Amino acid sequence: MKKITIAIDGYSSCGKSTMAKDLAREVGYIYIDSGAMYRAVTLYCLENELFTPEGINTDELEKAMSDIQISFQLNPDTQRPMTFLNGVNVEERIRTMEVSSHVSPVAALPFVRAAMVKLQQEMGKEKGIVMDGRDIGTAVFPDAELKIFVTASAEIRAQRRFDELKAKGQEASFEEILQNVKERDHIDQNRAVSPLRQAEDAILLDNSHLTIEEQKQWLKERFEEATN
Repeated sequence: MKKITIAIDGYSSCGKSTMAKDLAREVGYIYIDSGAMYRAVTLYCLENELFTPEGINTDELEKAMSDIQISFQLNPDTQRPMTFLNGVNVEERIRTMEVSSHVSPVAALPFVRAAMVKLQQEMGKEKGIVMDGRDIGTAVFPDAELKIFVTASAEIRAQRRFDELKAKGQEASFEEILQNVKERDHIDQNRAVSPLRQAEDAILLDNSHLTIEEQKQWLKERFEEATN
């Protein structure tokens, strides 16, 4: 069976990462969470006080980009990837609402996107990978053999995010999360560099009313079609 590159794009909190991780583990591919990379840069900005009342201190962030090292390591217990920022495991910290509410403007910066896309393309040179994000099928891997674009209603995505945070024991407000989801959608779709859009050859999946198992089965079938 030939090895391919799988690009899964779509809106925030629509289950892209869960689908991508499960498929990668099932078929023996490497999973790369591109969103985690932008979240790690955002965490760096928060920790180094690069957010100001006027916005992001872009001059300082651009200078710091060469010092921001992002990598992934498999968790030996869960067999899921953990995100490391400059050698420190930040997987839990990048999933907080504080990071979620700051990530879109960071990800919209052209020099941040250029650095992350270059790193992602390096990671994907050997094929046999599944990568999810906002511009994987359009900007990072335009020649990917399988492209999926995932969507769901804003309310359903906000509820999923709310349930996820509550399950982790974190304080969460549904209304705050819904507002964040809508704001991220607007920024992602309207940014100047690599806006969120469905690639012409991507297969659309609206998973608003699908279970995780139904999504897994649907994606596995698309994978088998693309590799046989």
